[in-house]
This record gives sequence, structure tokens and C-alpha cells, in this order.
Amino acid sequence: MCYSIYLSTDTDQDLSLINSDLVQFKKAPVPEAHRSILRYLNHWYVGSKSGCCCTFRHLYSIDLGFSAPVNWYEEDEDEIAATSTFIKIIRQMVNEGYRVDCVDTWEGTAFEDIKLTVVDLGEVADEQFRFYENHHFLFEDSAA
Repeated sequence: MCYSIYLSTDTDQDLSLINSDLVQFKKAPVPEAHRSILRYLNHWYVGSKSGCCCTFRHLYSIDLGFSAPVNWYEEDEDEIAATSTFIKIIRQMVNEGYRVDCVDTWEGTAFEDIKLTVVDLGEVADEQFRFYENHHFLFEDSAA
């Protein structure tokens, strides 16, 4: 079993041109459940150094909210770096006027179990962002 992250945006940019060791964008077929949630025309699979999405910062629940890493909750440095790189890319896209959302699901999750989370990039710093399992993230910036 594995996490899956699919992104949609209204930019026509080839996101694979900004791939790195930590974050990889790939054009790939999007599962039907994800297509029905994603809001924008251009779809991308988002992978991390492992090729899948498991080496990003993930929480099962939103109860702890967005937060910078803390020493009482062990996280891998590469997961922190990959997630920070991802949100910096999203922040740049939003600041350039593009719309972006993504869906983070655990393999086999039912459509009705996916919850919406609006991420105000004016309120959430790069080091605070993390994915919540089975959530649809809509990125906005109140400070822009």
C-alpha cells in the first residue's frame, strides 16, 4: 500500500522540467475518483525520492494541524526537505497567478472519505506544510 498525490493546475507549464531528487512531477493517468475532485485541466502525479509519495511529510489526521517539525515527533530529513520543496513550488505557482490543488490519498480510499482542506499560503509557512492522508488541498494565498 502507498500514498498517491495527484496535482491539478491551470498552468500549461511542463512541471517535469523542475524535477529534482526530492520532488518529481509525472504526466500519468489520474484515477477516476481523483479526476472528479481535481478542479483544473492539467494533471500531474507527484512523486518523491522513492518514486511514490511515501517520502513526503504525512499525517493520518488533521488534528495536529500544520506545524514545523518538532523533536518529539521523529521525521526523516529527506521527507521534510521534499515537502518543503513541494510547497515552495506550489507557492511560486500561486504567486504567479495560477490555480493549484492536489489530492493525497492512501491507496484504495473511497471518494466519499476524501476531505477538503484549504491551505492559505499566507498563513502556512513552507516548513509547516505537511500532507494529511485522504485530503483534497486547495491552495490560496491571502497575502498575495
